Amino acid sequence: MLIIILFFFGHWYLSLFTQSFFHHRYASHAAFTMNKFWEKFFYILSYFFQGSSYLSPRTYAILHRTHHAYTDTEKDPHSPKYFPNMLAMMWSTGVIYTRLFFGRTTAEERFQKNLPDWKWLDKMAHTWASRIAWCVFYVAFYIYFAPYWWLYLLLPIHFMMGPFHGLIINWFAHKYGTDDYKQDNTSKNLFPVDILMLGESYHNNHHMYPSSANFGRKWFQIDPLYPVILVFKWVGIIQIKKSKLATVPTEW
Repeated sequence: MLIIILFFFGHWYLSLFTQSFFHHRYASHAAFTMNKFWEKFFYILSYFFQGSSYLSPRTYAILHRTHHAYTDTEKDPHSPKYFPNMLAMMWSTGVIYTRLFFGRTTAEERFQKNLPDWKWLDKMAHTWASRIAWCVFYVAFYIYFAPYWWLYLLLPIHFMMGPFHGLIINWFAHKYGTDDYKQDNTSKNLFPVDILMLGESYHNNHHMYPSSANFGRKWFQIDPLYPVILVFKWVGIIQIKKSKLATVPTEW
């Protein structure tokens, strides 16, 4: 039982770490810089930690930049305003992501600047063979270690870990919580203290300071990822850029 708990939360937080640190703060907003060696390192880390739900950092960033530029308008790829339920929103987001990744549609040029890109790894990670292999690994782990049948109900979360994280923020953090900064969008700070989402649920803060490496603004808003970022800066892995106040960023 303990090993299942450790495996589930290990996958939860490791997948979320790469998505928040590499895809979101680095690729989407350039909150810090790193050299090509470390960029490739975090690419590989993202693949192993995200597994079956691996997302291309480049495509993720384009989609997320579009979200910031057009929040809560019809051009927003995942605004709850335009969908009857969360599943419809996530399905539509998945379709848009897939079209962008495979080049079936194009994004505005301004959203495509200064993006990490490793075509070989992205292409390999998006094959059915890769995704199914990861799912088989998760199932095999549960078959070997799970003492109760109901623990298998956790498997769909393993399979779709990345989209599940996205659902929590893109749906609930635009519907519930507090808006510490009044803006022309529905972004909310979902949790007063955010350990579950590694700071990602300070969504209202993030829309106000999109290029900040620290998503927490008030003294009690703990961003668990920020101390890690400071350690990475201290050892020379990254260089943190000065954040700008901008609700609708136009440059990255």
